[in-house]
Amino acid sequence: MTVSEYLKQNTAEYHDAAEKLFSSEKIFNRTFTLEDYKKIIRTNYLMLLNSEEEIFSKLSERFSEKLQLDDRKKLSLIEEDLKSLELKRSIASHELILANESEALGAMYVIEGSTLGGNVIAKQLSKTDGFDEVTFNFFGCYHENTGAMWKDFKEVLDTEITEPHYDDVLSGAKKLYTFLLNVN
Repeated sequence: MTVSEYLKQNTAEYHDAAEKLFSSEKIFNRTFTLEDYKKIIRTNYLMLLNSEEEIFSKLSERFSEKLQLDDRKKLSLIEEDLKSLELKRSIASHELILANESEALGAMYVIEGSTLGGNVIAKQLSKTDGFDEVTFNFFGCYHENTGAMWKDFKEVLDTEITEPHYDDVLSGAKKLYTFLLNVN
């Protein structure tokens, strides 16, 4: 089993909890409101504010190049969404601390996965009444390259991470999911 399969299998309950928290089913039956969207943006902003630097600082130079880390920074994009939605910047009620590089990669798995899902959300909401003026800077960050960026990320993980490190990677993913689900 690859580490990406291991992560998918062992974080499914967290993923489902996040979808429930953000009322994801409303996105597809077109009852999602601008207030619902603001909640997703505010929560993801707090997640990125407290994780992006923590993740990137733990990754070695080899991952910086292989993962094109400069192209994966999203905090400034979600800050643009905050501004366009007239949401105030805030701070999280607790902080995220990652122990090592493997945990950082696990946390990054959650963020990159949310980007993949976010692309679907952006496409769906752009067809929903009330979202004509919304710019999807964060959710649309990779544009037509979303699938390729996700594939590249998983490929690097699956190639570089050996089984003895699977639990640390999973620990980082669970830390970030727990942070996301409890931040306010």
